[in-house]
Amino acid sequence: MKTKHIYLCTLLALTSLAACKKHDDDDDDMGKTQSFTVKIENIQTPYTHFESGVFSMPMGSNAAGPAFPGHSYQFTVHGGPGTKLSFATMYGASNDLFFAPDGMGINLFNGNTPVTGDVTSQIYLWDAGTEVNEMPGNGPNQPANQSGPNTGPDEHGTVRMISDVSDGYSYPDVANTIKVTLATGADINEFVVTIENLSGSPTPISPGAWVIHTGDNPLFTEMMTEPGHGLEHQAEDGDPTTLADYLAGISGLNTPLAPGIFVVHKSNRMPLFTDGNAASAGIEALAEDGNPTVIDMALDGMSDITKGIFSMPDGGSSAGPLFPGHSFTFMFKASKGDRLSFGSMFGQSNDIFFGFDDKGLALWKGNTPVSGDVTSYVKLWDAGTEVNERPGLGINQAPRQSGPNTGPDENGVVMQVNDGFTYPSVGQLVKVTITPN
Repeated sequence: MKTKHIYLCTLLALTSLAACKKHDDDDDDMGKTQSFTVKIENIQTPYTHFESGVFSMPMGSNAAGPAFPGHSYQFTVHGGPGTKLSFATMYGASNDLFFAPDGMGINLFNGNTPVTGDVTSQIYLWDAGTEVNEMPGNGPNQPANQSGPNTGPDEHGTVRMISDVSDGYSYPDVANTIKVTLATGADINEFVVTIENLSGSPTPISPGAWVIHTGDNPLFTEMMTEPGHGLEHQAEDGDPTTLADYLAGISGLNTPLAPGIFVVHKSNRMPLFTDGNAASAGIEALAEDGNPTVIDMALDGMSDITKGIFSMPDGGSSAGPLFPGHSFTFMFKASKGDRLSFGSMFGQSNDIFFGFDDKGLALWKGNTPVSGDVTSYVKLWDAGTEVNERPGLGINQAPRQSGPNTGPDENGVVMQVNDGFTYPSVGQLVKVTITPN
């Protein structure tokens, strides 16, 4: 019996020691600290123009084709202060003539006021300089008579106004051939464009391509050869496909990411915002004006967090926004059970920002620190503090507003963006990577 008693005591002691040892290990594991590096990259394609498209179906028709005299094309575009409209449509009774604005395009705004009404005075008849001109409406190499596209003799000339071309033929005034008007659409940044082929016009006009831009006309440069992007097909055969494809590849919304804030916190904290609740003054400043300092100061009194501002693009020499091809990087230490939250303004907006869910991103999966691409957890949030305008165009958005906090109040709550406008997916805009060190 004595031996058994000693054995039991020894077993109990060993069990107790093992239990204590396990408890100590858990404490060590729970208190484990890990260093992390986070990189936020702006991965957007750097577009040079805002928007582009094609008009091809005459009003009242159910099929694409030319607009004959008495018929019109109509299409919708979007622009803001500083944006311009350019387009091209073939003068069908020719070898390579087309209607278009000059190199500056048509301004869509006068200051902050949308331009509406008749803008035909800004449209000209151009010679692409790619095919030798024949008698208007009668040439064997013109669309109505040619055996196939691109069949006439090359001219090897430059793009010029027809008024500067001495080809021995006469052409009607633009104002006696077409009429181009702008009207407001669903909001201040939407325009309905109508190109009317007037009754009595001597020519059909073709489907065409259009583009919204801020610099010079991307379709051509006066007195220079056709740039090889599809204007020749447009001007000779009324086919906008190649030109439209080219414009689509260089047109789209670009947005900078503003300097932002990160917070390392426990799972029971929501340090930046609460989904469905009104935003704090700090989130308002971050989401409307890209200013993370207000919320940074507001978090000074919060215990058990680590926080910081990221504002210096990698390789940069000063703080500023993050443009396509650049990145922010920041580092921190966290314990098992900690979570990461961050916020950075979607610059071309009124109050939209990038961030994880309100409870942040868990930095551990079991006993393993999170590592790799976590972009799928990032969402676009609407702070609900300022009425949204069309992204990239609104006059109260940071790139265009006269000063911070200038747009009308929305008096809403923080929620994932759902305002009826179209935004690129998060994965087209940013990439967020976490690396345990």
